[in-house]
Amino acid sequence: MVTANCLTLTLPVPPSINHQYATVNGRRLLSSKGRAYKEEVAQQVWVVLAQSLYARAFRDRLRSGPLALSIQFFFATSLRRDLDGGLKIAQDAVCEGLGVNDNRITETHLYKHVDKTNPRIEVSLSCLLPPPHEC
Repeated sequence: MVTANCLTLTLPVPPSINHQYATVNGRRLLSSKGRAYKEEVAQQVWVVLAQSLYARAFRDRLRSGPLALSIQFFFATSLRRDLDGGLKIAQDAVCEGLGVNDNRITETHLYKHVDKTNPRIEVSLSCLLPPPHEC
């Protein structure tokens, strides 16, 4: 779903931190699972924007001002994954899919839930109003 101020989408749970990166010749690189995840997210972002009447307004708002990111993780079990292990790759994937530098995110909210039958993440990226001193 897209509004003039917010993008909300449901995505697959990202690979665990142990599967996001690989060491090749002494260098840490994004693994094939990490790259595949980012590509899948970029495609889903594109589809959601293509289907929305508010895509242009949202993209215009994205170009300026701070952003807030909220991610609700729904894991199959509460004991196997850390809450923050999927933050960076999910944040990078959504922002790259939108063509936005993730350094614009000034507020982050993470939540952990259990859903054995439907593991997923629910992501919301919102445009924040600039602080009063910037107006």
